[in-house]
Amino acid sequence: MLHRLAIITVLYRNYTILDDFFASLDKQTDIDFRVYVADLTEEKKGYDYPNYVTYIPERNCGYAYGVNKAIQQAIEEGYDMFCVMNSDVFVKGDFAAKVKRNLEHHPGSLLGGKIYYAQGYEFHKERYPDAALGKVLWYAGGENDWKNCTTNHRGVDEVDHGQYDTFAKTDFITGCLLCYDKQVFDRVGKWDESYFLYYEDADFCERAKKENIPLYYDPAVVIWHKNAASTGGSGSPIHQEFQKRNQLIFGLKYAPLRTKLHLLKNYLSDFLNSICKCNE
Repeated sequence: MLHRLAIITVLYRNYTILDDFFASLDKQTDIDFRVYVADLTEEKKGYDYPNYVTYIPERNCGYAYGVNKAIQQAIEEGYDMFCVMNSDVFVKGDFAAKVKRNLEHHPGSLLGGKIYYAQGYEFHKERYPDAALGKVLWYAGGENDWKNCTTNHRGVDEVDHGQYDTFAKTDFITGCLLCYDKQVFDRVGKWDESYFLYYEDADFCERAKKENIPLYYDPAVVIWHKNAASTGGSGSPIHQEFQKRNQLIFGLKYAPLRTKLHLLKNYLSDFLNSICKCNE
C-alpha cells in the first residue's frame, strides 16, 4: 500500500475558522493528502469545502468521537498516515511534505510539531512587540507534571529565537497536532471517547508509551493556533468545566496515589462550593 496522508479535524459550530485552515492547505507544496472533517455541530451549516475534503456529519459525542469516526473512514479508504489537528489552525506551505517525510523516517511513532500562537491569540497580548507577533510559542514539546496532574507545554509564551529547534523525544504531544501511522493505530487503538473534550490527547500519549511507542517533537513541522477559538477562548466556562472534569479522569487513571487523592479532594470541594452558591 502506498503511504497516503489523511488530515483529521473536528468541527463544532465555528465555521469561520475553516477559512484560514483551508487557505493554508491550498498552498501546500505536496498536495497528495485528503482532509476528513467530522462536523459535530447540532444545526449544521453549509460550507464550500475544497475538493480534497471528505465531510462527515455526526452527532456531538465529543472530540475523540469525531477523531475516531474520521480515522475509521480514512482507513476504510486506504489511508495509513494520520495527522490529527485542530481546525482553528493554519500551517506552513511545506507542512504536508514534512509530516509525511517524518512519519516515513519514524514509523510506529507519535509526532508533534512546533506550534505558535496565531497573531492576536496570545495569552499575554500586551507583553510582545509587534515584530514578535506570530513567533510566540504555544507548544515546543511537552511533559506531564504528575504532582499537579497537568500537561505542560515547553516554551509556552516565549518568543521563538531558535531555542527549541532540535528534533527530540518528548513526554507529551498536544492533540492540536498529533501525527501517527497505521502501525500505531493497530497497537493503541481509538481515542478514549469518555473525555468528551480535553485530556484525550494526553490519554492517547500515555497509552502509546505503555506500548513502548516513542513520542517525537519536530520543530520543522510548523503551525499557528487560534488558541481555544472553538470553545469560546481560553478560560471560558466550557473550557474550565471540561479541563477540571477530565483532569480528574486522567489523573485517576495514571497519576500517583498522592496526586489522585489531591485531585479528588479539590474536585469534591469545588462541587460542594457550587452547590452552596446555588442555594444562596
